[in-house]
Amino acid sequence: MESNQWYMEYKIHKNRPGLLGDIASVLGMLEVNILTINGVEGRTRGMLLETDDEEKIILMGKTLNKMKNITVTALRPPKLVDILAVRHGRYIDRDSDDRKTFRFTRDELGLLVDFLGELFKREGNQVIGLRGMPRVGKTESIIAGSVCAMKRWTFVSSTLLRQTIRSQLSEDEMNSNNIFIIDGIVSTIRSNERHYQLLQDIMKMDSTKVIEHPDIFVRESEYSYDDFDIIIELRNNPEEEIVYDTFTGSYSDDL
Repeated sequence: MESNQWYMEYKIHKNRPGLLGDIASVLGMLEVNILTINGVEGRTRGMLLETDDEEKIILMGKTLNKMKNITVTALRPPKLVDILAVRHGRYIDRDSDDRKTFRFTRDELGLLVDFLGELFKREGNQVIGLRGMPRVGKTESIIAGSVCAMKRWTFVSSTLLRQTIRSQLSEDEMNSNNIFIIDGIVSTIRSNERHYQLLQDIMKMDSTKVIEHPDIFVRESEYSYDDFDIIIELRNNPEEEIVYDTFTGSYSDDL
């Protein structure tokens, strides 16, 4: 039978000596392998498990729920956020109302790059929005995530080194396996007809597009928030407010 991975998370009520050993013994008797284990935010521990028998997982969950010192809070096939939580020891902050919005701060750039890298490995069409103030690390994170995913990146519009507005791309650059990086302000406020036609062609491609400043992109174009699969917010600190009126003027001062 094919082995499958599972994510288990449990909250520790009393971290007595030998507790982890007892849990590992239960898993060992059921021949459930522990792939990764890590503390996840305080008194919560997460595990990535592997077994070829789902009934063993069900039995394991029932057995562990009988233990007085822990409560199993999750037992499921692993999601991307579960894998990263075990890998980094913390959960990604996710908007409680808009579940496709994820929040990061600059001290979590390693986690963000890992998150982007895993997203970029996915095949097919996906549109990712990236909010953040200037010089917070948006473009650099996208490039680093592309490197992690071993994908080539293509700038459609950017202000990383200088303001870039592409009106055409080479055949290699139009490869659907590439990561297309779009500055939502440059591609709308500074857009010309040829650039916008290129943008429309790329948006139709079965590929990954990352759009910085998605709110301006939606406001100034024909696209809507429904076109985005994921929205990422990157801040210098958790309290920072992302506002556009302080810097969008510099994009259009010379128009």
